[in-house]
Amino acid sequence: MLDYKLLAALAAVVEQAGFERAAQVLGLSQSAVSQRIKLLEARVGQPVLVRALPPAPTEIGRRLLNHVQQVRLLERDIQAQVPALDDGALPERLRIALNADSLATWWAAAVGSFCIEQRLLLDLVVEDQDVGLKRMRAGEVAACVCASERPVAGARALLLGAMRYRALASPAFVARHFPQGVTSQALAHAPAIVFGPDDLLQHRYLSALGVEGGFAHHLCPSSEGFIRLTVAGFGWGLIPEQQVQAELARGELIELILDQPVDVPLYWHHWRNGGELLAQLTQQLCKTAGHSLIALP
Repeated sequence: MLDYKLLAALAAVVEQAGFERAAQVLGLSQSAVSQRIKLLEARVGQPVLVRALPPAPTEIGRRLLNHVQQVRLLERDIQAQVPALDDGALPERLRIALNADSLATWWAAAVGSFCIEQRLLLDLVVEDQDVGLKRMRAGEVAACVCASERPVAGARALLLGAMRYRALASPAFVARHFPQGVTSQALAHAPAIVFGPDDLLQHRYLSALGVEGGFAHHLCPSSEGFIRLTVAGFGWGLIPEQQVQAELARGELIELILDQPVDVPLYWHHWRNGGELLAQLTQQLCKTAGHSLIALP
């Protein structure tokens, strides 16, 4: 028989990235949280956490976390059907991983009205679109938006559409680095801006132009900061077209190579047994995400 107090401790440690913050969320002492993790490990007969910074779930830990995520969602369904079971506690947040560019552009419009109507609280984990699925695999989130088509075991994946990116830079940057025009060789030596170590968009763009290997680049893990650095002439970068319409209209940014966009497909991954709330959110996204994303065949 599973002890859900022990599972709640495991979920808190992983979600809060440490024992101290997990203790604060649970209203317990740090030693009490540690004891619950040790008791859970004694029950299952093996470690559920890798004691690292931050703590990471083991394989059995991931299975338990996946179970906790789904139980939380199913409990919400039961409480809605049987109000007497509602203990008045704060509602669970739906923990979702998505890329920063989606958060900065289409996400709020797509789910805003639904969250208000359902009084749904979100706990958003920002990850690059190429790696967001690892959060689901680790049992840390109930759903994610990412570029991977293949779902993890026990989940479904739905194509929402694609975000269109264009390689942009400031006019001053273009004049400084491409006086003879934008060529593959010149691009290979001009500094770029990359969101983070997992962001491979610029790498793929250069590879399509025949440029292989490393290149000089800034790292900027902020969608808004990425644009500000590009406008200021720090480097060139691939930016969502819909996010910089004003900058393009004002001439603050220009496209390096005309009509050579990069379309990144975005998939919605969610647990099969995630309850009615997750199913309704999925339906909402299917109806609204296409208003902002590009349809793919």
